[in-house]
Amino acid sequence: MVRSVNKNELLPGTLEMLILQTLTRGKMHGYGIAQSIQEISDDVLQVEEGSLYPALQRLLVKGWVKAEWGTSENNRRARYYSLTPSGRKQLGTETENFNRTIAAIARVMQTA
Repeated sequence: MVRSVNKNELLPGTLEMLILQTLTRGKMHGYGIAQSIQEISDDVLQVEEGSLYPALQRLLVKGWVKAEWGTSENNRRARYYSLTPSGRKQLGTETENFNRTIAAIARVMQTA
């Protein structure tokens, strides 16, 4: 089942963490980031533009990603995003927090 994921359906910060993790693979434009998340998640996570681009803007403002204009593989103008050193550090923090939260949820579910 493919479902659309928006900021209200994920744990807070999860979309940003997924974007940062995706950018560890290298520079990508927004559509490429969304496609990568969808492919790697076996079509479980489908990130909508209305969630993706505001999240990318938040990451830019925080200095965790940088952006530059370039030409896509379809010969169209596209904004390419890449991870900054502070973004890589933040990814580590976000991953630790996420793993701690998932472990806590799993403990609660095991007692039900």
